[in-house]
Amino acid sequence: MSNTDSRRVLWTFVVSGIAIFMVSLDNLVVFNALPTIRTELHTGLDGLQWIINSYTLTEAVLLLAGASLGDRFGRKRTFVVGMVIFTVASAACALSTSIGALIAARAVQGIGAAIVIPLTLTLLAQAVPPNKRGAAIGMWSAMSGLAVGLGPVVGGAITNAASWQWIFWVNVPIGAVLIPLAIALVGESIGPNTRLDLVGNALIALGLLGIVFGLIRGNDHGWTSIGVLGSLIGGVLLLVVFAVWINRVAEPMVPPVVFTSRGFNLTLIAALGMSVGMFGAVFFLVQFLQTVQHYSALSAGVHTLAWTAMPTFTAPIAGILIDKIGGKPVLVAGLALQAIGLGWLAAVTSPDVSFLVLVPAFVISGAGMGLFFPPIARLALEYVAPQYEGVASGVSSAVRYFGTVLGIAVLGAVFAAHGSYANRQAFTDGYLQALWWACGFLTVALVVAILLPHRPATATDTAVDAELDTLATTEVAAETSTAH
Repeated sequence: MSNTDSRRVLWTFVVSGIAIFMVSLDNLVVFNALPTIRTELHTGLDGLQWIINSYTLTEAVLLLAGASLGDRFGRKRTFVVGMVIFTVASAACALSTSIGALIAARAVQGIGAAIVIPLTLTLLAQAVPPNKRGAAIGMWSAMSGLAVGLGPVVGGAITNAASWQWIFWVNVPIGAVLIPLAIALVGESIGPNTRLDLVGNALIALGLLGIVFGLIRGNDHGWTSIGVLGSLIGGVLLLVVFAVWINRVAEPMVPPVVFTSRGFNLTLIAALGMSVGMFGAVFFLVQFLQTVQHYSALSAGVHTLAWTAMPTFTAPIAGILIDKIGGKPVLVAGLALQAIGLGWLAAVTSPDVSFLVLVPAFVISGAGMGLFFPPIARLALEYVAPQYEGVASGVSSAVRYFGTVLGIAVLGAVFAAHGSYANRQAFTDGYLQALWWACGFLTVALVVAILLPHRPATATDTAVDAELDTLATTEVAAETSTAH
């Protein structure tokens, strides 16, 4: 490799690594600022839910479109556009003086993130020689994983030291530096010139939006009200139309053949159940630590490291175990640990519970998360034909993103039905009910994982093993939101 090529690889890694760190961080960095935002912008539970969901929902529904746009119009060019959108939207978030303005700006941020996320990896993979690709993807994974562990701490530290607006302002100078670096130093590449399925993207986006909108407004406006019921029914109908559409259009955003695999469908259900339960619980956990136990934003972030840092240790172990015993047993173990952790948390939580009492539940849940993401990414590919691995990976990631959105909406409805922000006990009552529901979702996911068909590894599988083991670690960041 020439010196020029080496420099291009280095700068591509720098640009893509910092970009994936920044957009992944914004899934989690807001969590510990939520109590402060709730007070300063005079909002309630529904407003806090939309601060998270507007970002994650747009990521979920536009992730596949972002990759397609890069293939069609040039990956570097499209990446730069995504970075511009994300950076400008970050400034708009910081300048927001109302909850509506912040939610709208977060949605635009999510559009930028949906473009940036898949293209960071594609640009890096194109720049690196095949024999170095595994190591490069591993380093890229480390940047994404680092955002997971640091997200709550960074958000808390910035909120404590300055204000919640600065969790968005910090993106602006970073974006202003990365954009010209990408233009000058990153190579361009084009993918297959496939048709972009605009109708399919619109149908699934509006369908999911309708369902989430109805779930969030249900408790306040009544589940049988015209607005709520109409939104839920309309969302479901649009998803049905989407299913019909992809079976009739020549080049659908998701080829329907991938859904003919029982194993792939069960994998998606398990991934959805995990995201709904785990990330819906985390949404309320950070508020419990601040609202009920009166931790500062920074202190809450530091204390949650007992949970969020665990996947850094257990995800690599999961990768090793998958090669030895297969993905299904590791997935089952990961979901079992998460269900046990949330059940433990629900059993011991009270307004005055000591943090040390919570630590075992945090560690168990975090360890389970680390064991979950590598096999779920691996299995999503193993149950489909090789030519559909790319779209299967995209669908699996999108489902987990949407699971985060759905978890916050569903557990938010449970919380609102049993508790409130009126006082410490009222919040704890709602939080406990949400935890038990979250544990239920994890248990359903566990049962589904047990039902997964066994599939022996083939020569086709080994062709992507090195990349899958490293890529799977980053799935923690992709959802934690998510959120993890």
